[in-house]
Amino acid sequence: MAHLLDIDQLRTLIAIADTGSFTRAADVVHKTQSAVSMQMKRLEERVGRELFAKDGRAAKLTEDGERLLDYARRIVRLNTECITSFSDAQLSGRVRLGVPDDYADRYLPEILARFTESNPQVEVTVVCEPTPILVECIQHGGLDLAIITHARTLHASEIIRHERLVWVTSARHAVHEQDPLPLALGRPTCNWRQAATERLEAQDRAFRVLYASWNSSAVGAAVLAGLAVGVLPESAIRPGMRVLGPSDGFPALPSVKIALVRNRHEESALADALAGHIVQSLDNLSGREPEHVLPLAAE
Repeated sequence: MAHLLDIDQLRTLIAIADTGSFTRAADVVHKTQSAVSMQMKRLEERVGRELFAKDGRAAKLTEDGERLLDYARRIVRLNTECITSFSDAQLSGRVRLGVPDDYADRYLPEILARFTESNPQVEVTVVCEPTPILVECIQHGGLDLAIITHARTLHASEIIRHERLVWVTSARHAVHEQDPLPLALGRPTCNWRQAATERLEAQDRAFRVLYASWNSSAVGAAVLAGLAVGVLPESAIRPGMRVLGPSDGFPALPSVKIALVRNRHEESALADALAGHIVQSLDNLSGREPEHVLPLAAE
């Protein structure tokens, strides 16, 4: 007979993964460190696998632990959504959401429409900043949750979507045929920019960055005006843009992962409810995940 998983143990597993430590996780779940250790021992017995690998003082998950963590996040989220849906008390108050500007253009309308319909008394404060700034805000308690480009170094992020990164040009111009190739990209620290320039350099193709901005609307405007070639996720392609591929002389780019990160030190029913709507709106992980994934934040 299949063993049922304990929600409380799964919450503790998530806390350990998010904090990287049994000790810090104990503070998050309001238990003693010995109680946390006992919970994880019982969880390992329940699934019949080792969940943690020895890595000094750090609590590092094994491959089985990472796999269980993904299920744990979904199970805990669904449990919260279920309890909330049967609650007579209507949520009210304020929740703070961070999102890069290009994700805001594409995803916020549906997310906010869904959330407001279910929670009309909740005020949503939206902060639009690049991913690195949003991560800092989360870490310092300035936001309740944020939609970001996934970073492997950020253990607390929950991957909810993946997309192909593509070259785009104006459908009405031939700027992609110019030599050197004019580009509209993010700032020098942007990983999308680095991926694009590395691939062009590998082809010995001459290029020059004419426009650089964290703001995707500014990059898109330069592309649509026929001034430069840009790099965007698939869902950011706008009318008037044309995707460039190997047949045009442009190499394939890596894919990107979009993730949700939460303020684990100030969890709330409001943040849980909004997170549920975000996942429902963005999730496309039922299909096969791309093999080559860009590891760090680009916005």
